[in-house]
Amino acid sequence: MIGRDLLGIEDLDRADIERILETAEHMGEIGEREVKKVPTLRGRTLVNLFFEGSTRTQTSFEIAGKRLSADVVNFSAMSSSLAKSESILDTARTLDAMDPDVVVVRHGVAGVPKRIADVLEAPVINAGDGAHEHPTQALLDLFTVSREKGRIDGLTVTIVGDILHSRVARSNIYGFLKMGAEVRVAAPPPMIPPAIETLGVKAFTSLREALDGADVVMALRIQNERLAGSYFPSVREYAATFGLDRGKLRYAKDDAIVMHPGPVNRGVELSHDLADHRPGVILDQVRNGVSIRMAVLYLISGRRPSGGSD
Repeated sequence: MIGRDLLGIEDLDRADIERILETAEHMGEIGEREVKKVPTLRGRTLVNLFFEGSTRTQTSFEIAGKRLSADVVNFSAMSSSLAKSESILDTARTLDAMDPDVVVVRHGVAGVPKRIADVLEAPVINAGDGAHEHPTQALLDLFTVSREKGRIDGLTVTIVGDILHSRVARSNIYGFLKMGAEVRVAAPPPMIPPAIETLGVKAFTSLREALDGADVVMALRIQNERLAGSYFPSVREYAATFGLDRGKLRYAKDDAIVMHPGPVNRGVELSHDLADHRPGVILDQVRNGVSIRMAVLYLISGRRPSGGSD
């Protein structure tokens, strides 16, 4: 996978995903050591190119790079030449001239990481672009489920919330389906994309029906910054109908786990109890995110010999 862009789960096959998850298992062992550092990527340079705010993803990539001994550069769009009207592609070309070995891109507009990848010799990792994809989030979710359940194949996964605007939902749908799970989505009707069943998922507007027999329940954040229209009457009504708590969770399997990509709107998507305690596994997702991003950096870091995106 050296020199290969990671722009979306849609571009990966099952063997790719399994290779990343297997590598992440080994990377997780590094985080358990007293000295959490190995020389694997010594001399390599990682650039975090974040045009959109992030706590978990950016910090996770930075820690992942440093644990592998890479030199990590965090790029701030606000303090760069972008503030002087330089184009994103010119900024990307400027960075490429400095010979980075991998560039992580997050942007609020779908497709920007792909445009940047087209002009860079270094591989590009999509850290979230608009409502398109967030591949490393899906990979860490797959990794978390695999560790919790011992498998993914044959499980039933229910994703609850703003499916329409969620890059996390899209990447997880691709990932869990490719790994053999049944995927359901549940949301108010305006938050379910038209014809989503063509992806191979089952769509519900009843949370109770969607939870029936589920092994994994994933709540999504209500993205107020992306909700230009009225998708539900009120936050209180959404919480009452689609917010997860132990009462609603009883319709899932007894050993179901509860996930959330964060940050959590407590009392809206999840009750405080589920956000902080089992069967919630939110902090495990965060911890596993470092292992997954270490695995991805290890597998793809290195400039392409002929330039351009493959």
